[in-house]
Amino acid sequence: MSQISDIMQTAPVIPVIVVDEVAHAQPLARALVAGGLRVLEVTLRTPAALEAIREMRKVEGAIVGAGTVTNQQELADAIAAGSEFIVSPGLTEPLGKAAIREGIPFLPGIANASDIMRGLDLGLTHFKFFPAMAAGGLPALKALAAPFSQCRFCPTGGISESNAAEWLAFDPVLCVGGSWVASRGPIDEAAVEEIARKAVQLGQ
Repeated sequence: MSQISDIMQTAPVIPVIVVDEVAHAQPLARALVAGGLRVLEVTLRTPAALEAIREMRKVEGAIVGAGTVTNQQELADAIAAGSEFIVSPGLTEPLGKAAIREGIPFLPGIANASDIMRGLDLGLTHFKFFPAMAAGGLPALKALAAPFSQCRFCPTGGISESNAAEWLAFDPVLCVGGSWVASRGPIDEAAVEEIARKAVQLGQ
């Protein structure tokens, strides 16, 4: 997987994962992959995150990346931990240039036209629309996408099982980011696998 577009089209939902204990990482990854959600975004919001990425990489079929990457040091740490892609809540030129220089698939966050134009200037066309609901929801993304027909999006932030299908029905949306498929705490693998299977069906 060398292109962010390929990663975004692997499954309709990218789990947005917060890991508090490293021991939870592999069971969670196994359950999500078994349910059909192979692309896993581990947010760098806890001390366990980087080690969790290393552990999830051991699960066959998992494509593991780092989320909440906000600067070049976090980018370097995430790559060192084995991240296969990088997700950021926003887009700065230093971070964008660093990700491009590293040659790693990069999904930066955008919330307005200026953000998208900054990305296009860097040669980027695939973006996370964040925070999706707080930034105006689907009407806002439709308005933003109109003048940027070359761009594709992964809305994240306020996406749930109840509204994901509506977002996925909009052609420029390749996938959505969702935390509902990967709750924090001890893992019930059978339950998570079932939630993942239902999430996969949202894109059909």
